[in-house]
Amino acid sequence: MPKTKNNKNIKDNISFSELEKIIGYTFKNSHWLERALTHSSTNDGYNYQRLEFLGDRVLGLVMAGELFMLYRDDKEGDLAKRHTALVQGSTCTMIGKSHGLCDHIILSDSESAAGGHSNENIIGDVVEAILGAVYIDGGYEPAKTVVLKLWGDNVHSLDKVPLDPKTELQEWVQARSLDLPTYEIVDRSGPDHAPVFVLRVSVDGYGYVDAEGASRRQAEKIAARNMLKKIKNE
Repeated sequence: MPKTKNNKNIKDNISFSELEKIIGYTFKNSHWLERALTHSSTNDGYNYQRLEFLGDRVLGLVMAGELFMLYRDDKEGDLAKRHTALVQGSTCTMIGKSHGLCDHIILSDSESAAGGHSNENIIGDVVEAILGAVYIDGGYEPAKTVVLKLWGDNVHSLDKVPLDPKTELQEWVQARSLDLPTYEIVDRSGPDHAPVFVLRVSVDGYGYVDAEGASRRQAEKIAARNMLKKIKNE
């Protein structure tokens, strides 16, 4: 079940055995895993942000090494494209969702009510933080093992960087000599630590689409993705 906290005291009785089975690593000091799962909404200082910073670098190094050995004939540019596809935020989010890691994120009651357990940015950040926690607790080799376990066949199949929805939408309208899409904030609600943006994207001749997100950038991407679905179905 999703975990929430409505105070600033970190609980000592949370069991992480299920998550440890998923990632294939048992922590010597579960403090690191708990911290990797804790969102900033629960406390001003105790959260995953520093571990996310570290985990991002661990993931990058693991993937660089794997790709270097797997694709011996690839030039630097091709390796870079494969690497970007494997370490970008959307891929981390996909990994977190596919393994159910999002269910273990520790949020404040208000963040949970705002949909934090399904927030793509939070999920991707937590995946990176978990990798940072494994590295701190066990070192590089266990962290590498966890990365390869979680990413699985994606290491071999994700070789192209998917187009950002906004870029894809822009290219679509330009190919048809249409004006560029316009984006505007329709509404902003929620507390400062958990804002909700409603963004509207408009395309000449195709009307508009609204979408919600935890940031303007996220809402724009969702709106662009939904607009692409709309115009391709018309």
